[in-house]
Formats: sequence, structure tokens, C-alpha cells
Amino acid sequence: MHIGIAGAGLLGRLLAVQLSSAGHRVEVFDSATGPGPRETSGTEGAAWSAAGMLSPVAELDRGNEDVFRLGLRSCALWPEITRALGLGEICHVDGSLLVAHRADAGAAQRVVGLLEAKADAQHQPQALTPEALRALEPSVQGPALAWLLPCEGYIEVHNTLLGLYAQGERQGVRWHWGHAVEQADAGVLAVRMHGGVESMRLDHVFDVRGVGARPQLPVRGVRGEVFLLHAPDVDLRRPLRLMHPRHSVYVVPRPDHYFVVGASEIESEDRSPVSLRTTLELLSAAHSALPGLVEARVVHSESNLRPALPDNLPLLRTEAGCTRINGLYRHGWLLAPALVEQAVQELAA
Repeated sequence: MHIGIAGAGLLGRLLAVQLSSAGHRVEVFDSATGPGPRETSGTEGAAWSAAGMLSPVAELDRGNEDVFRLGLRSCALWPEITRALGLGEICHVDGSLLVAHRADAGAAQRVVGLLEAKADAQHQPQALTPEALRALEPSVQGPALAWLLPCEGYIEVHNTLLGLYAQGERQGVRWHWGHAVEQADAGVLAVRMHGGVESMRLDHVFDVRGVGARPQLPVRGVRGEVFLLHAPDVDLRRPLRLMHPRHSVYVVPRPDHYFVVGASEIESEDRSPVSLRTTLELLSAAHSALPGLVEARVVHSESNLRPALPDNLPLLRTEAGCTRINGLYRHGWLLAPALVEQAVQELAA
């Protein structure tokens, strides 16, 4: 089939690789000027700003059974995908940590109780004694309560996105950078190119544009702000989520003692730089769990918009000539492989 993909973010790249490897002729269209991150290509894709947390159990706090099921499937798929791309060990599924300070014990226990009620017997949170926590992660000091979620982990997002692009190149995918899709319909993409909009006929269309899918989908952008820190004196192997009454703070490791700290969730489509309020709240909370961050250097901060639908849940809709995937919101890296697997199976059915 001749397939057009609207959007070259995480979903678009996964689809391009999967579909081209199945023998389809694939063309991908995106408004970004190139395949790299925003500072080099002008892209505003939310995938570049994400921490890459793979947290199907922790997300039961807000997600439903489908998010849990798809998340578990993605946790199984990601190591296979990254190995096939030849990227080495950039997907880590060694568990994640939930921690809380004593003053927030009541709120933390309510969250953990909810996770215990929703998760199956195989994926229950495991309470950790202070001694067990120190043995797992010596740099975590301060929180009085901790739980291990053994099936969770994280993936290194930039290397994965670039690896997917490179694999698509090797498989003959045609990438059309600087070509925004104005509208995606069954078998037709309206693409802005050469100063005008041209209609392109295809056998099947995948619309994975995120916020750019408006007005065809009622998607909105939710502002999120994140930081990249460098802290040579801090060691952290697992993602850490600090449970707090006002905001949820996570710290996710990167190679060479870099750490991603995030993320605010603000009902706004403002793309301006990170606010002072978010800076104080997130970094102070992260420091309260990892005291060694006190001498960390703030290497980078950014804001971006996560695509959300009115119910804050993901959408996968396949009809004759067109498949739409959107609304991944907090769950982009967690759900993308499983949703792409399902979409490709529906196309072949």
C-alpha cells in the first residue's frame, strides 16, 4: 500500500518503521525542518520534551484499565524495538520508585491504595523499609515512605527518536520536512508545500499530529515544563516519583549523571519559557528527595504542549482509508508501541 503519515513525532516514526518493514511504501509529512530536536530543527513535538517514563502502574492513579494493559504491553515491546534498532541498552526496566515525606503520608497512602486496588496481583507496589531503599538507591535521602514498582522503567528519548528516523531511512521511508499537513481524511492528505496546499491521494492515511490535528479532533494542549540537570555526585538507576499534595514530581536518570526533572501540568497553550513558580516548586521538591542535587547545574529548561482529548484518554480510531491516534497526553512513551502495534494489525485485518 501507499501510506501517508501526518506527523513525524514518536507515533509517526514508529509507524513509519513498522509499516515500511511490512513492505508498504511510506511517506511522512511534518512541519519541523528536520529530524532532530527543537534546537536544531524547529520541531515542537512533545516527544522531545518527555522524560520517557514507562509507568503503567503509577499511571493507574489517573488512567484506566486500557492504559494499564497497553502500558504493560509497551514495556515488553520497547526493549525489542531498541535492540532491533541497534541502539544498545537505552531502555531500562529495573523498576521505579514512589516516595513521600512523612508529612504527606496520608495522601501517599491513598494513592498507593488506589494503585493496589487497580493493579493485578503480579504488579502490586512493594513497600520498602528505609534500609531497603538505601540499598536500592543510596542517593535518595529524606523521604520517609517508599514503594518499588518492579515492572516499570524508562527509555532514553532523544536516541530512540533519532534511531527510529535512521531506521526509516534505511527502509526507504520518504520524510517530507517543512511540509505541514492541513487536513487528513480517508485516503487524502492536504499538505502545505511550495507556498500552497496540495492534495495527495494515498491508499491509507495515519493522522498522528497531536495538537495539530485540530479541528478534526477536539484536542487541546496542556502545558508542561521540564528541566535537565547535571549532578556528578548523584547516582540514580530508577525513575523516582515524589508524591505531593499539590503536584507530582519525577526525576528520571540519563547517562553520565544527567537527570530530567518534571513536570508541571497547566491548562494553557502558552509556549513561553519555564515560569519561576514551576522552577521553585519542581526543583525544591526534587532536592528534598535527592539532597545531592543541591550542587546540580541546570543545563536546560523548556516548555511544551501535550495533546489531550476531553476525557484525557488516548484515542485510536480506524476507518476505511484513515487511522487516527491522538490524546496520549501523559502517556506518549508509555503507550505508543502498543497503540502502533494495534493500528498496524487493524490495517492488515
